Amino acid sequence: MISILIPVKDYDCHLLVEELHKQGEELGVPYEILVGEDGTSSDNLRLNIAAEILPNCRRIIREKNIGRSNIRNLLAIEAKHPYLIFIDCDAMVEKKDFVKCYLGTVTEWDVVCGGLYHADELADKRCTLRYKYEKNADKHRDAATRNIAPYDKFSTFNFAISKELFMSIFFDSNIVGYGYEDTLFGKELERRKASIKHIDNRLLHNGLEDNATYLAKVEQSIETLAGISDKIGTTPLLNAVQKLKRWHMTKPFMAYWRCNRERLRKNLLGNTPSLKKLNIYKLGYYISISQ
Repeated sequence: MISILIPVKDYDCHLLVEELHKQGEELGVPYEILVGEDGTSSDNLRLNIAAEILPNCRRIIREKNIGRSNIRNLLAIEAKHPYLIFIDCDAMVEKKDFVKCYLGTVTEWDVVCGGLYHADELADKRCTLRYKYEKNADKHRDAATRNIAPYDKFSTFNFAISKELFMSIFFDSNIVGYGYEDTLFGKELERRKASIKHIDNRLLHNGLEDNATYLAKVEQSIETLAGISDKIGTTPLLNAVQKLKRWHMTKPFMAYWRCNRERLRKNLLGNTPSLKKLNIYKLGYYISISQ
């Protein structure tokens, strides 16, 4: 009945697989767990051997990295069952009825989003930028808030969907870098008027990158956005760009940004990064590559 799909690249998710397998065995319905290794290095392939030795688990290995969208599409194609649960590999299941909770809702809605949250304390001080960003976002990640704008709040981190619907959409295969595949997917769900429900079936997000790695991912996501802005329509970043244009402030802002770019980066890579400065950096970076 349910296929649990986990895309992976160089990450140890064996504890996630083992917990999902334990819950799957208690369901009393057909299930499977598929782990998609997307360009994982040979040294790290042994990390997720649980996906090969546990019953009802399979592993699909792609030696060449095909990207976040394409590996998810491939997992869906390989799935045996009519309902899919997508979970990012850096998640941790703390709810003992996590899979069962989806089992009770996935047949009632086209899409069900479970949500995510982060630990109350930061374990690694090198990851302050991502942690600050995510903890600030957590304030608006309860199910009630997400249901106010259900399509805009769609996230690939933890969601369930009918295979039939997914196979009629797919993630955009042209997006091979980081970012915005979930935004495009959410907009397509809205265009089709698919029913979507956000519930409190959250997963703990463990995979926080150090500041330099995260800032590089932010830049990559902005580059992705610049390439698909005509498909996206609106995002907070694109709205900010349009406001600068309306106010005829783009040139003054960019003069400021170019003079202060390295100072902004220094803050974002330091121990006390500012989210306000992150937003300024993102806005300037988008305009700079768009020009």
